[in-house]
Amino acid sequence: MSRENVDNVIPFEQSEPPTRFAGTPMKSDLVEKASEIVTDPLVLINMVSKRVRQLNSGRSPLIPTVPSMGAADIALQEIIEGKIKLVGEAANM
Repeated sequence: MSRENVDNVIPFEQSEPPTRFAGTPMKSDLVEKASEIVTDPLVLINMVSKRVRQLNSGRSPLIPTVPSMGAADIALQEIIEGKIKLVGEAANM
């Protein structure tokens, strides 16, 4: 891009949704432990994603938390501790 075109670029800033949990990436050890319980990676991703949405919309964690835990870490730990389980047709696969 030439110098004259750079001046015409308007940066796109997207605000992040508010959350009460730390924005740290998921801890790989939690992912490994949860994947032993929910063996299908797509199902695990969907479970964690849905629970993260619930937590970010105000639902309370089902486990004791520390400030450094992100919403995904909380969801994974809840799966590991058996606080959230898969029910319905997908559980029978």
